[in-house]
Formats: sequence, structure tokens, C-alpha cells
Amino acid sequence: MEPNRISTRFVVLLVVGTLIVSTAAEYVRPPPGRVILTEHDKPASHPQQVHLSVVGANHMRVSWITDAKHGHSVVEYGRASGNYTTSATGEHTSYRYYLYSSGKIHHVTIGPLDPDAVYYYRCGMVGDEFTLKTPPAALPIELALTGDLGQTEWTASTLAHVSKTDYDMLLVPGDLAYADTQQPLWDTFGRFVQEHASRRPWMVTEGNHEVEAGMALPGLPGPFVAYTTRWRMPHEESGSTSALYYSFDAAGGAVHVVMLGSYAAFNSTSDPWLVVLLHAPWYNTNAAHAGEGEAMRKAMERLLYEARVDVVFSGHVHAYERFARIYDNEANPCGPVHITIGDGGNREGLAFEEASFGHGRLSVVNATAARWAWHRNDDADSTVRDELWLESLAANGACSGDDVPGRQIPTTAANAVDYSATAAAFSSRLLPNRLEPLQNGWVGE
Repeated sequence: MEPNRISTRFVVLLVVGTLIVSTAAEYVRPPPGRVILTEHDKPASHPQQVHLSVVGANHMRVSWITDAKHGHSVVEYGRASGNYTTSATGEHTSYRYYLYSSGKIHHVTIGPLDPDAVYYYRCGMVGDEFTLKTPPAALPIELALTGDLGQTEWTASTLAHVSKTDYDMLLVPGDLAYADTQQPLWDTFGRFVQEHASRRPWMVTEGNHEVEAGMALPGLPGPFVAYTTRWRMPHEESGSTSALYYSFDAAGGAVHVVMLGSYAAFNSTSDPWLVVLLHAPWYNTNAAHAGEGEAMRKAMERLLYEARVDVVFSGHVHAYERFARIYDNEANPCGPVHITIGDGGNREGLAFEEASFGHGRLSVVNATAARWAWHRNDDADSTVRDELWLESLAANGACSGDDVPGRQIPTTAANAVDYSATAAAFSSRLLPNRLEPLQNGWVGE
């Protein structure tokens, strides 16, 4: 089968099942943007690196850092600017990485909060006022996605495009700061994204650039220490025993998101809409990072298939790529759609010669229909270059019985199966998975 691949001269859009082909000017990708190092220009006691995450149905976690060691782990909040009718107290922590000592890292859970509502809040009883908007309690909901961010001019462009149109939360499939053991880069990244991460919840999972493992000796930092300490996600609240994977409900449980890090064990159950994020893609037609997700795919793909996962998002490869529904290297109408969205903005090498930076949006409209759109960064504009309407597999009667194509065990068995793989297996270099893209299933630069 020949790849249905879009050259730089053509754009292919799959819109509600109709294939539209149109010509376009050749896209010439500009050079990588410079790294932006954002400094803290306020007093040491003032909060910085403020970001949000969802915790349960109607709570949010507010996280921030202070250089001063005596700051209060308190968030004051209310529905009117400057009128804080409620406060919550949390906890603080810190970590050391060789000669680096972090500031005081605060985590405070606030709520219960009204859905789809604007709140004003202040951290540590000092400094700036921030504004947040809570996600809706029911469908529709809009999820923005981008991975492999870094802190470059192109990252700034991507996040600006994301924020131009309203969305409910941002999902990031790994590789955040690209600190790579240089701990001050975690601080500059936190300040760099604060404008966006303080307004909407950011739900993230780890990538290979979060590992930062020191030597396996007593007293030395272990892997993921900066990531798990700074970007605390609701793993305990979701019943996970590891900070490297978790799940959460959105839109009142109509969407279930599994943040399946590429370096941890996994267990899941079925929900109306199932969305999975991981870092290293299982299906990838390019030589960049070829085969790195293969061990994980072999260990866990059947679990996701049995749970009727609708979409699997990954990063790692710095470009955009989409496959049609697939399972075990074969086209399968009951398998997930696999999408690589690792084009957030970091300046590393690219998967495709003229691959663009950009972001995606998954708009879950109701219990059966969702729209996926990929937005390319075209200078000051954000241009939709690929879009697709999806039907929930849970709503598809042909995918709910024991006669599902490729099914080997009953659906109910998925809840009792726990597939796991070690970090070493996930990062092993296997033979490339050279699956060719499926008909109407690939769009990218």
C-alpha cells in the first residue's frame, strides 16, 4: 500500500468522511526559534511558575514556587476580582539535584468549584491576582493538545495560538521544559508558561526529557524528581501507585483521559470516551525515534483495544502525523486513532524535513461525536490543516460485542488485566515498525 502522504504542495482534509484535495503554496519551514529564558523580576516572596491541574470532579490544584523559604501555602479565591470569599491551605516541598536547591514548591487544592465558571485567586497571600476558568460539568468540552514544548520562540507562538480561541484544558504528552538535568531551566520554563498554565488546567505526562536520572547511588537524585515534585498530577486521587501515570474524568465523566507515561506500568477501565496520552508513539512512519514505543505497544496494545480507547496521542517525534483506526499493525474499525502531536515548539531535530509546529484540538460534542483538528503555525496565524470527525467506540454497536474484529478475549476481561513494562523495555531500541499509513489515514508535513 502506498502511503497517502501529503506533500508540501497539497493539503488533504478528511471532513465527515469526505476526502477533499486542494492545492496550496509550498510551505517552507523557518529555522528553529531561539530559547527564551524568562527571569523572575518580583520579590522573592512573590509566587512564580503558577500552574493549574484538575483534581476530581470539582476541584483544582494550584501549584507555584517562591524563592523565599517562608511563603504561605495558601490560596485565596472568589468569583469577583479582589473579593476572595474562600481560602484553602495546602503543603509545600522542595528538592535538591546535586548542587541545585529548588525554591519552595507549593501545592494547594481548592474547591468545590462551580463548573464552567471564572474565579479570581491569589497565591501565598501576596503578589499578583490570577484568573482561572473551570471546565464544564457536561459535554461539550474542548481539549487542546501539544507536546514536546520546550521554551523557544516557536513554543511561544504555539501557546499564543492555543489561547487565541477558548479551550477547557491543555493535554501535554511529555517533554516539557527540556531541562535535561539543568535545573534552572525548569524555573525559566515555569515562568515562561505561567501566562497560560495559570488560566486553564494543564494535564501532563512525562517524556524522556523528564527522566534526568543521576547515577544509581544512595543519596543521589533519582529519575523524574524535578518533574514529579513540580508538576504534581492527580495520580493518588485516581488510584495510581505511581506519579508517572494517572487518569481523570472530564465533562462529568463523559470523557475519561488516561495519562499513560511511556515509562510506567498501566491499568485501565472502559468509559464512554477514552483518550490516552503517552510520549513515544506506537505507530510512526518516520525514522526519528523509530521502534522506541514497540515494546510498550506489544505489552499493552491489547489492553487499550479491549477497553475501546478512542484516540491515542503521543509526542516525541517533532511533527504531526495521524493514522486511521488501527490495531496490531492492521486497519481495524474498532481500534484507536493514533495521532502524533509532538510539534509544540522545541528546537530539536524534526521528524519531517518541512514539518511545522502547531497544536491540536479535540472537541467532544456529545456522547457519540467528536471533532479533531490540527492547527499549523503559519506565522501570526493558526491554520487548520487536518480535521476529522470521530464516533465513540462505546457508541458503536459493532465494536461492543465479542465478535469485534481482532478480539481474542471478552471486553469485560480488560478490567482484570494489568499489562506492564519496565522503563528499560520502553526505552529499548527495537527494529523499526514500518507500518505504512492507511488509506485516508495520514496527514502531515
